Amino acid sequence: MSLFSNTISTLEKSLDYASLKNQTIANNIANVDTANYKSKNVVFKDVLDSQLGSTFQAKRTHEKHIPFQSSTFEQNGLKIVSDNSTTYNHNGNNVDVDKEMTNLAENQIYYQALVDRINGKFNSLSSVIKGGR
Repeated sequence: MSLFSNTISTLEKSLDYASLKNQTIANNIANVDTANYKSKNVVFKDVLDSQLGSTFQAKRTHEKHIPFQSSTFEQNGLKIVSDNSTTYNHNGNNVDVDKEMTNLAENQIYYQALVDRINGKFNSLSSVIKGGR
């Protein structure tokens, strides 16, 4: 039996995503003047959507077996992809600092919300252990 119906595990994976996204954004900002550098982004939603949209057909060994579809996706479906479709600077670089700073601020808010949520879970557990005091 897992605590909180896997909530802590889900929050942990979400924190991993937010942390990797923060590192990627910081790397993009650090390379704003690097020639031919292409901005990178962490994609998870695309992987999730593609997996949810695909169908999985189980092998039926008997005609009375119930057919089913699964919406499973890879556990660590985080990928870092480069955006090679654009060039903003004369040196082949496509990092847009304003966009990266906006993404950074948005990701920081997301990360802080996750931290607050996981702290709430641990505070609830602590309160139960202490008998409601």
